[in-house]
Amino acid sequence: MTLFKGFLPTCSADFIHQERLAQPIAMVEPWLEELMVTYNQESFHSRESYTAQIHLPGHLFEELVWWALQALPDEILVGMDIDADAPHLLEVETLFKSSEHTEGLFQGQGFIIGEAHIVNRGNSYSVHHLPEDWTDDMFSTSRGSRAGRFTHWLHTHPNAPAIPSNADADAAQETPGVDMILGLRFSPEGPLPWFDDVEGVRRRVGTEAKPTPSKSRRRSFFSRQNLTVLGVAPSGHKIHEIQLIAFRKNGLGINVILVDKDGFPFGWKELQEKFNQ
Repeated sequence: MTLFKGFLPTCSADFIHQERLAQPIAMVEPWLEELMVTYNQESFHSRESYTAQIHLPGHLFEELVWWALQALPDEILVGMDIDADAPHLLEVETLFKSSEHTEGLFQGQGFIIGEAHIVNRGNSYSVHHLPEDWTDDMFSTSRGSRAGRFTHWLHTHPNAPAIPSNADADAAQETPGVDMILGLRFSPEGPLPWFDDVEGVRRRVGTEAKPTPSKSRRRSFFSRQNLTVLGVAPSGHKIHEIQLIAFRKNGLGINVILVDKDGFPFGWKELQEKFNQ
């Protein structure tokens, strides 16, 4: 997949160094919480396809979606660190553990992600290159416990699926933990029409974007924009589809579990019932 997007370095510095999230937010948008329940259900049903798992707090996932839309038309690169005081809950990890579960696959395995910080923004190639101010100690106090050497990395694919490109695969070779991709389909599209001409398995947070039925028999130039809406972001964008994946540098997929502030998956009760059936 090759994506060409505009890069706006003149307006990125303040955005990059102000956007940081470490403390839990009380509530997640109800529509997004419902989507996270369905995502966890798929993570449960497909658990045998993975050899490891990673737990991402729902409030943090929500903020990542907002950041991604705020930074348009750029992609963003987000460094994430674990919370050393928050290991995966044993009962949760057991529920999602596959028969081929393997320990020690990556750094930070077994701990919930606790902090996120935007490091860069740019196109699909430049976004992976750390700015000069992230290669010295100038901002070490705001980088978390690893002083810039984050355990995990996430970057966004605006109006494109969450499937690694060649540039993504190359960048992942330097990651001690896991790489994650957040793909979003939204409108208004602006200069980024939906790009889906790429092969790969989609992991959707919710359902696939589909056209909504129209009562009008007249053909409209804007008819392709009439897609189901999952929710509306603070930026005003309508969100039609969300995708999220995690993988290791060798291409091995990692199962993502979206958890609440107590470390339990969204939809925990329903998951337990299905497990006990």
